[in-house]
Amino acid sequence: MRLIARYAKELSNHFEIITVYEDETQKELVSKEDPVIKTLAKKYPAAIWFERKMHDDFGIIIEDAFDKRPLVHQERFPRGVYPLRKIFTQTQLEEAEYLPYKYEAINGDGVFQVAVGPIHAGIIEPGHFQFSQAGEDMLHLEVRHFYKNRAIEKMLEGKTLAEAKPIIERISGNESIAYQICYRDILLQSSKQELPVALKKYHAFLLELERIIHHLTDLGFIPNDAGFGAALAYGSKLAEEARRKMKALTGHRFGFGSIDFEGKAIDVDATKKYLEKLTEDVAFFEDWIMDVPSLWDRFDTTGVLSQQKAIKYNTVGVVARASGLSLDRRCQAFYFENGFELANEVNGDVGTRFKIRLKEVKNSIQLMLNFLEEEESYLELQTTTDGEYQAFVESSIGELFMAIDIKEGVIERFFVRDPSFMNWQAVHIMMKKDIIADFPLINKSCDLSYAGNDL
Repeated sequence: MRLIARYAKELSNHFEIITVYEDETQKELVSKEDPVIKTLAKKYPAAIWFERKMHDDFGIIIEDAFDKRPLVHQERFPRGVYPLRKIFTQTQLEEAEYLPYKYEAINGDGVFQVAVGPIHAGIIEPGHFQFSQAGEDMLHLEVRHFYKNRAIEKMLEGKTLAEAKPIIERISGNESIAYQICYRDILLQSSKQELPVALKKYHAFLLELERIIHHLTDLGFIPNDAGFGAALAYGSKLAEEARRKMKALTGHRFGFGSIDFEGKAIDVDATKKYLEKLTEDVAFFEDWIMDVPSLWDRFDTTGVLSQQKAIKYNTVGVVARASGLSLDRRCQAFYFENGFELANEVNGDVGTRFKIRLKEVKNSIQLMLNFLEEEESYLELQTTTDGEYQAFVESSIGELFMAIDIKEGVIERFFVRDPSFMNWQAVHIMMKKDIIADFPLINKSCDLSYAGNDL
């Protein structure tokens, strides 16, 4: 049974622990007086971040956990303060005495530690990578994030769904359309309505355009991190053209505000010409890049994630599919009827993650052509009803999960599990037997979000 998420919410007299698996959702009540639960991390290693976060958010004790360090709380976060409890209403916190964070490390003769981050030379958000090395060889990596917690879960409590939308769609810029579609599906569930097919196609069209933008970006950056800068220039050109197409269609380069219940008219002829040109450009890029032996010498057998480990760490998206797992939320009749083909590889290395992206760009172009509709579509949204709702969507990074509880017309609990929250926990496995110079290459081949990971 595949683990998808584990989180808590506060009730009147208890905490409720919700564990979401692929085929079922389990709930457990624990006393507020003695909030103790047993860890799942011995069976599902990726559960440990969920459990550490539950402790930081609510003060719930995780029994038998192999890692009880803070996850979200940084070194000067005040002790005994749990921000997702209902009684927490503070807008400012006093810094506590500095409490050093004890990193995992391998010790021994000739072994030394290399700290990378949390501030980086590139324009990326903060993240810390602690390496144990023997010479150039990486022996161990610990990934530590959560330096810019934005308190989104707390921020959304008490807001209506309409008030929450501008925040939700900005959680992770490279998955804005995906976040909006999750929100859309929860809105539809809560109003007991279905989306007209034409509007569903329009939204799916934008989701595939978002996927193309980020795959093209990665297809440029991955060779760049192996020293082949020309690929970055070409990939960036194609990604920028796609980004401009997004703005032309939605009014915003990231598609903010584009997933609503009023379908926009698309210039079908102009869009077909753009997609035909993109098909030619991608074919040229593929022929070119596949014939650079020095690149494939770096890509192949680098950053390997075996299928067994991919399953064990509950990976999703390109990372999972490159290791032989058939996981994609688009595996449904609507997508298959419009030409969806599941991209799959088995080697689990940088090279296969690169090839998956190439396959998916080409398939996304075909899907977009099939999703093109000249007719406009509209849905008059009905009043939403209270309840507990869940939604999934396949973002450019992988499976996105969102849960919203509505009580008396406003959000009682908001939870989202970005695909990066799962995949970041598997990155350290990919580093063994490689050298530290391969780290940027391996990391980029996974294309993980910092913002989506750190709410």
